[in-house]
Amino acid sequence: MEHIVFLTGRLAEKSVVQVLEGMTNAPFTWEVREIGLQVAALMTADMIRRRVPLPLRADRMIVPGRCRGDLLALSEHFGLPVERGPEEAKDLPLHFGQAARKFDLSRYSTEIFAEIVDAPRLDLDGIAARARHYAEQGANVIDVGCLPDTPFPHLEDAVRMLKDGGYRVSVDSMVTDELLRGGRAGADYLMSLNVDTLWVADEVSSTPVVVAREPHDMASLHQAIDALVARGKPFLGDPVLDPIPFGFAASIARYVALRERYPDVAIMLGVGNLTELTEADTSGINAVLLGIAAELRVSAVLTTSVSLHARRAVREADVARRVMHAAYEAQVLPKGIDSDLSALHARRPFPYDAEEIAAFAAQVRDPNFRVQVTTDGIHVYNRDVHVVEGDPFDLFPHLKLQDDGGHAFYMGVQTARAEIAWRLGKRFDQDQALDWGCQVERAVEDLQVWCATGTTKLKGSK
Repeated sequence: MEHIVFLTGRLAEKSVVQVLEGMTNAPFTWEVREIGLQVAALMTADMIRRRVPLPLRADRMIVPGRCRGDLLALSEHFGLPVERGPEEAKDLPLHFGQAARKFDLSRYSTEIFAEIVDAPRLDLDGIAARARHYAEQGANVIDVGCLPDTPFPHLEDAVRMLKDGGYRVSVDSMVTDELLRGGRAGADYLMSLNVDTLWVADEVSSTPVVVAREPHDMASLHQAIDALVARGKPFLGDPVLDPIPFGFAASIARYVALRERYPDVAIMLGVGNLTELTEADTSGINAVLLGIAAELRVSAVLTTSVSLHARRAVREADVARRVMHAAYEAQVLPKGIDSDLSALHARRPFPYDAEEIAAFAAQVRDPNFRVQVTTDGIHVYNRDVHVVEGDPFDLFPHLKLQDDGGHAFYMGVQTARAEIAWRLGKRFDQDQALDWGCQVERAVEDLQVWCATGTTKLKGSK
């Protein structure tokens, strides 16, 4: 059986032991080594090399999740794999559960069409900028949206520019002349054709997206699909998703019926009528709709990002399609695969309870403040004080930082973040930004390099 050595600091040692003792039937034996520092997060590869003697009788070493330094060099030094574990000891069972089953989130089966809804009103630079933005968020196809009764003299130039930029392009219009112009300029897809306008698909090489002649007229959609199947021409069929409360449930039923009638045809699902027209966080809406897409084997979704509350809709769809594809392929619930769609609440926001934090506080022998969050509020403690409050303003008088502006500013930032985490039920880690999932772009952190000195630590600056 594999034997694993877990390295930690004095404050976390007891917790690490308790967690490992609670992991019944673990597929490994273990030992915990405290290597002579209080805070495990301050451990470095150089420190480990100096303080852990050779030879090391183990098959693997697990170091704290925020341990900085070159672990590959450390592995070579000890002659065994050295890996970062989770940032919190309480997450070790989850860490080993995830390690046992890895999901490949590079794979997906549903493509994303991202629509530039106001393309006629943008110049070419504006269209190019929007396309770059959507592609960076995960779009596979840039949809050039036309507007009713709005001239689009630069349609061909827009399509050619996007194609020259390496994008796949669709043109979205109910006007056959605009569809023909887009197709002749090189658009890969045209939407939306119906049974009466299928002749457009014979004039150009673009792949058509077909809809019903009139809303809810599924017979005409079937007629269009049958005609294209008979011609052997690729296409996507779209029964059209209606907004709530104007037929949403019935439109879902249309998608199910279409898949049952045509088990193998490519289907498009337009999600914008839900994400744009429902005042709710779009990450959950995208999760559900892309879950439906996975079950129905939908080939593509059409999304928009017009309303400010839907500003991350393309990125959310990208995350959701990967998670739902993984869940569908593995036939597991979409939990524990990836947390990027959970922007507001964490599954396990408070890893330690008040009693455990009190035990940590009792071991502290220095004046540095620690900040942790549990169900009863924000805990701030050092060797002299341990205070629990729900409001940073109530904490501040206990810290006695009136004459230390830099430290007061630092603690203000930390306790403000802690309050947000406490009220929303999010994970809080001191000195780290809160995790907002895919709602914000994350800076890539390189744990092989050291952090720069913070501005509140600089001495004598002017």
